[in-house]
Amino acid sequence: MESQDIVHLLHRYKSGICTEREKALLESWYLNSDPETIRELSSAEFSMDLLMIGKKLPLISAKPPVRSLWPRIVWAAAAVILIAFGLYFFAGFPLHPDSRELSSGITDVAPGKQGATLTLANGKKIRLGEVANGEVVKEAGVNITKTADGQLIYEQGKVSQSSTYNTLSTAKGETYQIKLPDGSLVYLNAASSLTYTAALLEQGIRKVKLEGEAYFQVAKDQKHLFVVETKGQEVQVLGTHFNINGYADEGGVKTTLLEGSVRLTGLKEQKILKPGQQAILSKDSFQVSAADIEESLAWKNGLFMFNDKRLEDIMKMVSRWYDVEVDYHGDEIRNERFSGTVSRFNNVSELLKVLESSGLVHFKIEGRKILINP
Repeated sequence: MESQDIVHLLHRYKSGICTEREKALLESWYLNSDPETIRELSSAEFSMDLLMIGKKLPLISAKPPVRSLWPRIVWAAAAVILIAFGLYFFAGFPLHPDSRELSSGITDVAPGKQGATLTLANGKKIRLGEVANGEVVKEAGVNITKTADGQLIYEQGKVSQSSTYNTLSTAKGETYQIKLPDGSLVYLNAASSLTYTAALLEQGIRKVKLEGEAYFQVAKDQKHLFVVETKGQEVQVLGTHFNINGYADEGGVKTTLLEGSVRLTGLKEQKILKPGQQAILSKDSFQVSAADIEESLAWKNGLFMFNDKRLEDIMKMVSRWYDVEVDYHGDEIRNERFSGTVSRFNNVSELLKVLESSGLVHFKIEGRKILINP
């Protein structure tokens, strides 16, 4: 999670209005953060709150999760799971360990990491994980640089418009951030791509095309509309925060709005979203409902969060992030439902243990394939 997200949660904790899920996120962050980060916040207004969080953690013992019956019970169990996994990492293991052998002799799979490929208009591909920090390339009057914290930054030069297209794409097991020329931030999830002109503007409109999933923090600009094209819909905004999940294998495009307002345009209708709402585009029509913001943004905050979600949908997320193949032995288990919260920085075995403890499914890892049995 970003520092502003932690500060927001600490304010809620200080005021006594944290939900169970928010407390779980804070406790997991505390256990996975370096001491310097915690000291910096302790020197601010949260010293007593951080002390209280730290004092109670060692007193909590891990218990296996249970299937969801009541949300309050589920998220309390999820908090315990997060703490248990946090203690595991706090004991000295790296956040991104290499693949290793488990006690049972099967090969574990390490989590994904920052990485992406930038494809320029001339077809040249730049693997961002393999180039040094600093200026990557200059194209169409735009300086493109890579920062030490894994962000691609476009800085506008003399050219205000351009027809030179770039594509930033992540493979399975990769995630990346990009700062567009207008200052907008885009967080790209695994197996996704973002296409845009080097100068961003096309005929006076800020325009990008998304495949997969991304979280947008659009810079406010009353003169230039920001448009996101994805399969079957356009999202039009002037400045706001929202998430779009448009993976081809999900069956529908989910747009979740955090603040401001967005206009969704499909083939047959338009919808205006308000903060806290989610629209699902399916069969050319929109279904609008209240959104679970924390679940929708869990991937961006380094978490797997699933609330009464089908096993098949959970394993799609697992497949993208860990770059593994999933093989079901029996179709009926695809529809089993689970609830829980687990760090995305764990090896895949830790997530599978949480699901397996329900007694409903059993897993076996063979190389980069996960076999699932009832």
